[in-house]
Amino acid sequence: MNTNAKVRVVVGLSGGVDSSVAAYLLKEQGFDVIGVFMKNWHDESVLLSNECPWVEDSTDAMMVANKLDIPFLVLDFSEEYRKRIVDYMFAEYQAGRTPNPDILCNREVKFDLFVKAADKLGADYVATGHYCRKASIEKDGQTIYKLLAGADPNKDQSYFLCQLSQEQLSKALFPIGDILKPEVRRIAREQDLVTAEKKDSQGLCFIGKVHLPVFLQQQLKPRQGDTILIHPEQPVHNNLEKYEDHPSGNTTIQPVRSNLSHNEMSASDMPVIGVSLVESDHDTLDKICSATRYTPEQGIKVGTHNGAHYYTVGQRKGLQVGGMEKPLFVIATDTKNNIVYAGMGDDHPGLHRQGLFVAAKDVHWIREDVKLAPGESSRYLARIRYRQPLSMATLIMRDHGLYIVFDTLQKSVAGGQFVAWYSDDECIGSGVISG
Repeated sequence: MNTNAKVRVVVGLSGGVDSSVAAYLLKEQGFDVIGVFMKNWHDESVLLSNECPWVEDSTDAMMVANKLDIPFLVLDFSEEYRKRIVDYMFAEYQAGRTPNPDILCNREVKFDLFVKAADKLGADYVATGHYCRKASIEKDGQTIYKLLAGADPNKDQSYFLCQLSQEQLSKALFPIGDILKPEVRRIAREQDLVTAEKKDSQGLCFIGKVHLPVFLQQQLKPRQGDTILIHPEQPVHNNLEKYEDHPSGNTTIQPVRSNLSHNEMSASDMPVIGVSLVESDHDTLDKICSATRYTPEQGIKVGTHNGAHYYTVGQRKGLQVGGMEKPLFVIATDTKNNIVYAGMGDDHPGLHRQGLFVAAKDVHWIREDVKLAPGESSRYLARIRYRQPLSMATLIMRDHGLYIVFDTLQKSVAGGQFVAWYSDDECIGSGVISG
């Protein structure tokens, strides 16, 4: 007798190959499967092409459901998506920050609105085609869920789920998290699914590949301003390499609480952190972890732009300034005064930072059982963008927020992005970079 026969799972069918195979695997495992397509966007005026229109995707999702002989529904979340995701994007860009709508979309739509809709359908779980895994442990009589990286290192999507809560994880299934992308394609071909050879979607969650300036101009109007070139010799106050008590230097060290209580660590495994760094005052940590602020007087005007709110740190294309020895990169924006600051070459010091800060209200722990209290510190692996290699960092919790100091310089850190921290392949928590 199949023990999964009465367990109902609602699968988010996006019209792509990953969710299609996720639905197939669940059906094969004997679950009672329902396929749902989430309609969240229908304004095609900002799309670069018809690569990801919702009509085509919903049709493909329906054809997969028919092939698998499972019920199929279309749910319209477009109004809530506009309020929770699109309005958030406009507000962040207006403030000169760089949002990540895909992470918010997972937290607010796929694992909130979708889960609530699935509950009404009598679902025990919801499933998606994300390349990540879920595990659980028992601790103090309580089940604690772990968000793990996907088995395919080239497709791991745990970063996009770094804002999920224990409650959301308890309801989630990730059927393809243990297999590689080529295997997913192979299964889809063997089952003759219409999505087997379909290209992976690109661009914004549920919207597709958009022309971002056109998209932003729906609410953020063009406004001409100056582009200022900053010479690389300008002082960069937040470079920890200039800080005399860098952890790699000659300074007193001590073991620091690891906060990874679910791992058995011997004394020799305990990380060591420079006492002076962990015990630094706020001013010192702020210098290490804040973005460099520039003024027009520090550089020269080399061009104009149509709005500082259209640009982000690290951006190379769109500056429309030629005749330079090296390509120009955005190193800072000032949306209040409508100024874009640029640096020449990807080795410009303004592109690199040693640390960042997350305000207390924006700190999120997936593993609340190991979260840092004010005054505590720990060592974790961390990343600030999808597919970025994990880098070792020191996390220092204070009353007003979390300081994250990397062992190596990080490139193109922008306020509004999400930083996520890991213990090995487990995502422990995340937060919104303040600036």
